[in-house]
Amino acid sequence: MRYAIVESGGKQYKAVEGQTIEVDRLADQEGAKVDLMALLMADGDEVMVGTPTVSGVQVRATILDHFRGDKVVRFKYAPKKRIRVRGGHRQQYTRLMVDFIGRPGETRKVEKAEPKPVVAGKPAERAEKVEAGQETRMEKTAAKRAKQAQAPSAEKAEKPAAKKSPEKKPSAKKASKRTEK
Repeated sequence: MRYAIVESGGKQYKAVEGQTIEVDRLADQEGAKVDLMALLMADGDEVMVGTPTVSGVQVRATILDHFRGDKVVRFKYAPKKRIRVRGGHRQQYTRLMVDFIGRPGETRKVEKAEPKPVVAGKPAERAEKVEAGQETRMEKTAAKRAKQAQAPSAEKAEKPAAKKSPEKKPSAKKASKRTEK
């Protein structure tokens, strides 16, 4: 597996061919090709470390999209002084697909990461167990409840409505105390 440590926006990221990385927002449009500075490149057992960058190594990426991160809330609070200041911030990011890591002119086939198969919201490991019939107890009970919800049983329809119990009267001791006052 070939990967490189690249720098973008003063931060360092591990870039692997065929995978995506999220960096601080770049000024280029979606679909544009970007070259990143490689600080380190590793290909199997061979590792090249730059001072500060590795000369002759190119890391090419394509801009997939621009998006905003989660909101970070800032709250300034001073008790007894009536100071409550609330503010928020959403950082802007760019998602890059790493297309190529290597020397210019070098042609290599990029190994793309295969997505894991999903069966009804379950990851691949669970899908294999379900296919083999090794469901967990929780999955069995969930399936049983789903069957019960689809076909209401005749027993439930035949049951009469439950009678309400008569309201309880206050005890004699409490009643006598009320009259004494």
